[in-house]
Parts: sequence; C-alpha cells; structure tokens
Amino acid sequence: MSKSGSAKDAKLEWWQLSMIGIGCIIGTGFFLGSALAITITGPSAIIVFALAAAGTYFVFDALAKMSAKDPQKGSFRSYAKKAYGHWAGFSSGWVYWSSELLIMGSQLTALSLFSRFWFPDTPLWVFATGFAVLGLAVVLTGTRGFEKMENIFAIIKVAAIFMFLIIATLAVFGVFNGAGHEVNLARTFDNFLPGGYMGLWTALIFAFYAFGGIEIMGIMAPRLKNKKDSPKAGKVMLLLLASIYLLAISLTVILVPVNDFSTKESPFVTTLDHYKLPFVPHLFNGAMIVAGFSTMCASLFAVTSMIVTLAKDGDAPEILAKKGKLKVPHFALGLTILGLITSIILALAMPDRIYEYLTTAAGLMLIYNWLFLLFSYKKVIKLTSFDQIKRYGGIILILAAVSGTLFEKTSRPGFFISLLFLGVIGLILFLKNAVDKRKKKKEKEREIKVPRPRYQ
Repeated sequence: MSKSGSAKDAKLEWWQLSMIGIGCIIGTGFFLGSALAITITGPSAIIVFALAAAGTYFVFDALAKMSAKDPQKGSFRSYAKKAYGHWAGFSSGWVYWSSELLIMGSQLTALSLFSRFWFPDTPLWVFATGFAVLGLAVVLTGTRGFEKMENIFAIIKVAAIFMFLIIATLAVFGVFNGAGHEVNLARTFDNFLPGGYMGLWTALIFAFYAFGGIEIMGIMAPRLKNKKDSPKAGKVMLLLLASIYLLAISLTVILVPVNDFSTKESPFVTTLDHYKLPFVPHLFNGAMIVAGFSTMCASLFAVTSMIVTLAKDGDAPEILAKKGKLKVPHFALGLTILGLITSIILALAMPDRIYEYLTTAAGLMLIYNWLFLLFSYKKVIKLTSFDQIKRYGGIILILAAVSGTLFEKTSRPGFFISLLFLGVIGLILFLKNAVDKRKKKKEKEREIKVPRPRYQ
C-alpha cells in the first residue's frame, strides 16, 4: 500500500478531477487579473494568455507524470524532497503555505468588494469574516465534501462564462446594441500591440496568475481510481480552461475599446455594462463571488493538507498532523485559521498599494514552486527528448514572466518582497538544520559516555 492512502480512499474518476481543477482555478485571478493584462498590452492579451496556457500545461504535464508514477499527498513538495533532499521539501512546502495564506486575504477582499455590488454600505470586514467562516465550513466537510462542492462550483462558473460568451457573441453580430461602440477589430500592429513587445513581457505574469491552482490537482491525484489517468484529467481541464479564457478575452477586446477597461473592475463586467441587459450584471456578479469563494476554499484545503505532510515529515511540529473528532486534523486547521485571520487583518488594515505588493509577492512565490517542480521532474523521472523540450519551454516561460515584473511598476516591489520571503524561509531552514545538528551531536556524545554492559 502506498503512502498516499489506501485503495478505499481512491474514489475519483478522471473527469471529476478535471472538474475539481476547473473549480479551483477559475477565480479572481481570471475575473479581475485579466484586466491588468488587457490594460498593459491591449488586444494582444490573447497572446499572453496563450503563452501562459502553454507554460501551465508544461508544468502540469510534469506534475501529472510524477503523480501517476508515485502518488504522494505532499504532491510537488514531496517530489522536491525526493529530488534534492530535505531542504527542498521544507522550502517548497513553507513557500507554498505562506504564499497561499497571503493570497487568501486578497481573495476575501475581492469577494467583499463583489458583495458590495448589492450592499454598498456594509463594511468589508463583515463580508470577509462571513466568507472565511463559510470556507472553513466547506473544509470541515472533509475531502469528499470538498470534492462535491468544487464540482458544483465548477459547473456554476463554467455556466456563467458560457453565458458571457453567448451574450458577447450575439453582440458582435449586432443582436444587442451597445453604448455607441462599434466592433473593435485591431487593424494595425500598433492597435493590436499598444504596449509593444515590452507590454507582452510585463503582462505575462498576470496571465500566469489566472492559471494558479493546478497544485491542488497534484494534491488530489492520489484519490484517482486509476492513477495513470492523472495526465488525461489535466489535459482535458487545461484545454477547456484555455479555450474559455482565450474566447472570453477575445470577445471583450473586440467589443470594448482598450481605454475603457479599468484595473479595478472585471473586464467582463465592463463589457456587459455597455449592454443594458436586465439582471445579467447581477447574475455575473454572483458567478464571480462563487468563483472567488471556490478558489479560496481550494487554498484553505491545500494549505491544511500541506501543513499535515510537513508535520509528518518533521518539517513542522508533529502535533499538527494529529486528527481528532473532526474530518480534518484540527491542530493543522487551527494554524490555518490563525494565518487566515492574520491575512484578513493585513488585507483590510494595510493601505491598498502595500497589500497589493504582498499578494503580488505571494503569487510570484507560487510560480517559483512551479519552476522548482520542473527542476525536480528531471531527477524523479527519466525523461524523453520531447519531455525535455516541454520542460525547457516551461522554464523559459516562467522565467520570462518573473523577470517581466522588474519592468512593470505595479509588480516590481512584489518581486523584491518575494525574494525577502524566500530569504526568511531560508534563514529558518538554516537555523533548524543548526539545531538538528546540535541535537545529533549531543546524542552521539551521550552514547559514547554511557558504558557498554559487560558480559561474563
């Protein structure tokens, strides 16, 4: 029996894992983050999202093949440890945990802003607290409850995006009349690429954010009935996701002039605002709340699972892995709750710009884990020539996305903050190793001092 769990725990069909992936990925990173890419690079945002989709596929392909060969509950963190040793597993796990907690704070803030569409006078902290409690309730239902909820969320989100695609397509063909705008087809290179090649480079990171969440598929892969179906589940999920993203963004930039988009509003809401359709904005706002809530639940589930594997491997206090009457380890959940409360306070108390830098840093740290996964891939599995090509392609695209943040004023501070986070985690690892060495040295000294029993 593998470490990943008993056969009775393996209940997922491949298509269910695909739906869970869609449910965990489509969120505020797409509904809000796409506005950042569009404002920077205009209609050529479709190229940026196509490149990010390719990079995400290369990363998931590596993760899926490792999961099929050796299913591990620790997912990418376990493979990092297997490839490079204890320091890699420790660093990967804690980088992921800390980054997801910070991102959850921004997700709760976004959910609160969406909710103000209906209740403009309600304080943000009321919504943030309410969504946090509901998210914890979903996690407390256990793995099966989480799977069912994410499947439902995925259906709602995909249905909402298809609603947008249908309305936008009808608008392109003149069925709906907008607010005086004609269909905007970029007829020149400058219109299509207003930010130039530098715009493509700096916008790439925001497209990668929209695909953030594939990690949860690696964590859930051990529950597949047939472990070899992991690559198929990911390919179907990413093909559907990339198709939806590219179609939706293409329609927005066709229907609305680039200058009308704002980084503080979803580009899809901006598009729908041009067509005075009753109830549609309300339906879409509800769908965005579902999207943000489901990605927040996925983050809660993932960080709780990660802290348990860290505790079992000695990279966190052992007590965090103990289970009580709850369906999840209550000490691990308690630590997650404490971190979540801290993140909510930071999100609501800090000036907008400062917290934006923190969440950008957290997003970058997720991408660093993707990069480390690709380096681990080569050591865990014997690669074919084509696998090597895909691996290098993923590394190049991720490095391009990360380096692009240095040339964008809204992302640059986040890059340096992410390096600071990595430095802090590295320092903690150094101190931990120093303490462990001292303990081992003392144990050896005690063994030498204790006299061996003499036998007659």
